[in-house]
Amino acid sequence: MKTKKIKKDKVNIVTLGCSKNLVDSEVMLTQLKGNNIDASHESMKDDSNIVIINTCGFIDNAKQESIDTILRYVDAKEEGIVEKVYVTGCLSQRYREDLEKEIPQVDSWFGTMELPLLLKKFKADYKHELLGERIVTTDQHYAYLKISEGCDRPCSFCAIPIMRGKHVSKPIEQVVKEAQSLVRNGTKEILLIAQDSTYYGLDIYKKRNLAELLDRLADVDGLEWIRLHYAFPTGFPEDILDVMARRSNICNYLDIPLQHGSTEMLKIMRRGTTREKTERLLNTIREKVPGIAIRTTLIAGHPGETEKEFEDMLDFVEKSRFERLGIFPYSHEDNTHAFTMEDNVPEEIKLQRAERVMEIQENISEEINNQKVGKTFKVLIDRKEAGQFIGRTEHDSPEVDNEVLIDANKHYLRIGDFANIKIDSASAFDLYGTPVE
Repeated sequence: MKTKKIKKDKVNIVTLGCSKNLVDSEVMLTQLKGNNIDASHESMKDDSNIVIINTCGFIDNAKQESIDTILRYVDAKEEGIVEKVYVTGCLSQRYREDLEKEIPQVDSWFGTMELPLLLKKFKADYKHELLGERIVTTDQHYAYLKISEGCDRPCSFCAIPIMRGKHVSKPIEQVVKEAQSLVRNGTKEILLIAQDSTYYGLDIYKKRNLAELLDRLADVDGLEWIRLHYAFPTGFPEDILDVMARRSNICNYLDIPLQHGSTEMLKIMRRGTTREKTERLLNTIREKVPGIAIRTTLIAGHPGETEKEFEDMLDFVEKSRFERLGIFPYSHEDNTHAFTMEDNVPEEIKLQRAERVMEIQENISEEINNQKVGKTFKVLIDRKEAGQFIGRTEHDSPEVDNEVLIDANKHYLRIGDFANIKIDSASAFDLYGTPVE
């Protein structure tokens, strides 16, 4: 007598949003595989019967993308293409009750800290022995490493504390262990991320302890680049600058979201600083770490931003000469402090202001890039496409910053290797170079 063969579950994890979400998905993937569950990340095949969507709920566009993705897989479920749809992440954390009513076809919803509950859907357990282990879904030569979770800051526009909770630092030993594991598996560059990296350590060590963490990570054998992201400017621990200047494998790079250049707007945004203090901090950073590339992000059109405050921001950008800059139109987020204020800058004006900032920044970026022509830089080769090798200097983070383009037909390079590249020409957002033998 023949018995019916039980089909084994196959899981596809779909990740939306930021690099912090990507790390969560990688941990999820590691736990599923550690429980002998057939799982993949962003699979291009249509052979998965279960889909887990890790959502973003930060701003309107990201929320809409998350909802559209959920609906797409719900439709696939109704067509019989997939059997179950699970939703986790920030959108689910923030709007679970409403979403359960609006999209009842989703099988289960999970918050940002409910991985053990999600695993139980697969009759699996959270394996503590996998702590520090992670299957990387980026190219093997670089990986994101989350040093803390949550945020204690009161910024007017931000819903992250609602979705991610209070700041919780990972112990130094745990971060170092995870870095060592990544390096053993081929990672050469680690990008440190958090909601607020410069708050690191206050909760568990009763002091800002990012400098010690950086020093310990710089000791990890085989780790060639360490890159620091999301450094909050208020209460900035200046002792990290001494470590950055002293340790050769810490990139001369700092991502420090400043959000505005007007003291009045910084007050309205509840950022706890002023333009003058910010400018002093930028000067200190550049004095202590010569040649550092500073990346920042700004917001255009926050409630209360008049033309005067916006002109202050333009002036701030022109004078600060950031190596890298991104700007976003303000998004009116419910349950934030700014949501109690009138969203009084029209969307069209927000977009126009953002474009004006980027026009100024484009000229600054081009001038800075042109100063690199004729110089040689250590470049990490990320990929090969359209007849070119594409890499980055220590001054550039993946996806958001400049790239170095090298003619693949004339030179032999390998993805994931470092190469010395002489810069032959430059544009505002790209460099073009030739390997130096």
